[in-house]
Amino acid sequence: MTEVSTMHIGFLGLGNMGGPMACNLLKAGHRVTVFDPSAQAVAALVEAGATSASSPAAVAQADVEAIVTMLPAAAQVKQVYQGNDGLLAHIGQGVLLIDCSTIDPLSAREVATLALAQGNPMLDAPVSGGTGGAAAGTLTFMVGGPASAFDQAGPILSAMGKNLVHCGDSGNGQVAKIANNMLLGISMIGVAEAMALGVSLGMDAKVLAGVINTSSGRCWSSEINNPFPGVLANAPASRGYSGGFGTDLMLKDLGLATEAAKHVRQPVLLGAAAQQLYQSFSQQGNGGLDFSAIIKLYRRDAEA
Repeated sequence: MTEVSTMHIGFLGLGNMGGPMACNLLKAGHRVTVFDPSAQAVAALVEAGATSASSPAAVAQADVEAIVTMLPAAAQVKQVYQGNDGLLAHIGQGVLLIDCSTIDPLSAREVATLALAQGNPMLDAPVSGGTGGAAAGTLTFMVGGPASAFDQAGPILSAMGKNLVHCGDSGNGQVAKIANNMLLGISMIGVAEAMALGVSLGMDAKVLAGVINTSSGRCWSSEINNPFPGVLANAPASRGYSGGFGTDLMLKDLGLATEAAKHVRQPVLLGAAAQQLYQSFSQQGNGGLDFSAIIKLYRRDAEA
């Protein structure tokens, strides 16, 4: 097996996902220079062996070979890359840029075009796998951008994930992510309706789930993250819907999908309905619960 050489990597965005991802780069032997507005988040990475920087510009000027960003939304991505104190204004030519944020494809393509114009290859590489996958280094990366940059990014992404998928040109990583998560949101609502119906008609939830998971209704939302409490001991539903993938995060991704659909005049009827259901559920104060808690809309016996 060929030994992978280590690199000096900048990392911006040390939240619930970014912090563990940066730690895994350190564990793989890479030098990592980090920035985040949270001093506490930076301190945790410095304790793990990283070097801190005072701004995005300082990261760009730290003689890094590549920079990874993991940011909340398109507005922050554009600010970090395009602002006066941003990466593009201060970075050296040829430095590889990898944005792991989940944003809309149009914004991803806009930033990538600006980066490439000044000699910096850029990939959009949103992830799947949640905080558990980020900590374990088992994330799936859906990557858009030049094939040569994807090959160059291999040692970096493989330190943080197990499944690297090149989805095509710039923005296509985001396309894959929002299409997948739109389907996930829709399927969870379908499973919630089916489970609530079956139980209300007198069937045991575990027996019903067993039938579904050995029949044509089987899907990830029924088999791995079943929304009915007590069906799966390790699912968020069995711990008060804590942990997992938050309702507000699902709402964000559904919003990205429906907004992107408008730009290409593509109907997403079920996606739009799912967005409205999650919007209503979030407004009821459930934004921090795992998205499988949507079943509460269907259960008359559910706790408030």
